Amino acid sequence: MSVQSIGAPDEPQEALAPARGFLTFQPMQSKLRAWWSERQGLDGSLEGASPADVLERSGWSRSVGGVGPYLTLFSRAGTSRAAADKAVADLEICELPAARGCTYVLPASDFALGLLAGREMSGGDLKSAKKLGVTDHEIDALGVAVRKALSKGPLAPDAIREAVGPAARSLGEAGKKKGVTTTLPLALGQLQTAGEIRRVPVNGRLDQQRYQYALWKPNPLGKSKLSREAAYTELARRYFRWVGPATPAEFQWFSGLGVKTAQAATEPLGLVPGEPGSDRLLLPEDAAAFRKFKPTTKPHYVLVSSLDSISAHRRNVVTLLDPADLDRQVVAERGLAAVSSFADLPSHAILDRGRVVGFWEYDADAEEIVSTTFGIKDKGLDAAIERMETFVRDQLGDARSFSLDSPKSRAPKIKALRALRR
Repeated sequence: MSVQSIGAPDEPQEALAPARGFLTFQPMQSKLRAWWSERQGLDGSLEGASPADVLERSGWSRSVGGVGPYLTLFSRAGTSRAAADKAVADLEICELPAARGCTYVLPASDFALGLLAGREMSGGDLKSAKKLGVTDHEIDALGVAVRKALSKGPLAPDAIREAVGPAARSLGEAGKKKGVTTTLPLALGQLQTAGEIRRVPVNGRLDQQRYQYALWKPNPLGKSKLSREAAYTELARRYFRWVGPATPAEFQWFSGLGVKTAQAATEPLGLVPGEPGSDRLLLPEDAAAFRKFKPTTKPHYVLVSSLDSISAHRRNVVTLLDPADLDRQVVAERGLAAVSSFADLPSHAILDRGRVVGFWEYDADAEEIVSTTFGIKDKGLDAAIERMETFVRDQLGDARSFSLDSPKSRAPKIKALRALRR
């Protein structure tokens, strides 16, 4: 039975070995979860904050053509879809290739850092194309043609292809086998990583993958003075601020860096253990606050996406579970599996002070959230579900996890969730 994430189809699915960290310190476990929740702004402290402020506090929001970015903003700040879309249009936030070369929605303050962090991971397709005879000179010339075509305004890929004419060419059957059918995506990717162009959602929405491309002026990298090494250290600083205490292995996975490079990136930060003997580290300036932190005893329920950064940045679902819930059966792709066997959230989740207490999906036909919770009955939980249901129904229309998710493909999972609820 596969228990891999369904939320990130464009990246490797090797799960981190469960780094249970504080699980041997049971009194510390609920504190750790609640700390993550508070640092992520899932405690209500970000209500009304701007989209950029939310992303600066909680971290970059993974985007794979699903509702993740919208749910990130709504679950923390109550941000409407219109407000999120306006922030995109005003370039207060933007979807970019960033850590590991994967796409995230970032605040403007991190545009340059995100591009620098993903630069080393962005050349895989070009390496494959070079084996088919594609040259750097050819891609550079195509890039010039693309910039010229975009000088008159944003264009969709088909319109760009028509405008550049023979500057872009097919790579034939050999290219198809390597997943690189033409040279145009190579040039577009290179220009985007260099900050020369950016993707613009065709209808202004983040939960789809239909884009135009536009020239990016001024280039966000234009005034950046970060070296490669300094960029990695700044990435590490943000990471441990967002989700620390975290393990070195978790940061290495998130960043996509090699072991030695990741170690070099974190060394200047002077990270300290959250608990004596633990490999979960945090920034020294956060250590005193963590020691003094006392979780609230009042439940606080919040519904988040399957790619929420409280989980997706660490890929360690087990740390968000109460020991009593480790063996609970939840819906996997092909049946049921113990929730502790997942590296990533198998569905959108329900949290209470950082603890996973249930899962949910949206039934677009019935226009309702279908959820299962871990034996909890609470009016506050009912209100949280109703709040998210209203948002999805009235503003999003659906809550697909990624671009290929659909009401039809989701139907078996929803049916299984209903059975679990009964």
